[in-house]
Amino acid sequence: MNTRNVAVANEKGGVGKTVTVINLGAALAGMGKKVLVVDMDPQANATRGLGVTVADGMLTAYDIIKNHKSPAAGKAVVKTAWEGLDLLPSDSELAGADIELVNEYGRENRLKRALAGIRDTYDFIIMDTPPSLSLLTVNVFTFATEVLVPCQTHPYAYAALENLFDTIEVVQDEINGELEVKGIVPTFFDQRTRVSHEILEKLRTDQRYRDLICSSIIRINTTIAESASAGMPIMHFRKSSFGAVDYQGLAEELLG
Repeated sequence: MNTRNVAVANEKGGVGKTVTVINLGAALAGMGKKVLVVDMDPQANATRGLGVTVADGMLTAYDIIKNHKSPAAGKAVVKTAWEGLDLLPSDSELAGADIELVNEYGRENRLKRALAGIRDTYDFIIMDTPPSLSLLTVNVFTFATEVLVPCQTHPYAYAALENLFDTIEVVQDEINGELEVKGIVPTFFDQRTRVSHEILEKLRTDQRYRDLICSSIIRINTTIAESASAGMPIMHFRKSSFGAVDYQGLAEELLG
């Protein structure tokens, strides 16, 4: 199977990164693709957003990158309530991995080695990252072949893109020459506000970003937050909502 390893990343928080992981994964699974969501954020919002509670004794992303546990043998991968959508969960313990691995040889390859045995069983592996540049993010970038960048249509989020793109270029040069930015996804777009239109226009005209802007735009939609709180992807929470329609469009664009 020709698996697509997709990192969803932005060093700025609050841009819609985790909801993009959850809802893009669910939309692709709904189209018949076999999808693994890998939660590499210690905040574990993707884990909760897919309705999974980490119980005592469950293996998590921390175990596979810190303790070399195999996700296949150790049953770290759990099935969600939705057909074709699996999860490698996270919990707060993962926050310690940055410090614990800092002197370890090959520390940036831990995730890549851990998932080597199961990657070919999925069409897509979609990875959530922390909202900062950390060793966890570098592990994701080392394994990924594609990066999707959610960018809130807000001046601060637009300004933060430059650092992220500089980081990706360093990873491309030093660690993973196969990594490429697949697209920038405008998020929290509010048709009513001037600033949303201005930032979208800046993205579309900026020489560094303009060829990467996805045609799918994620509109501001309170139902997305409600679905996350309920531990359900939006297409299963309210299929007729803007959010469900927008993420379905993004999944089709990624496939196309």
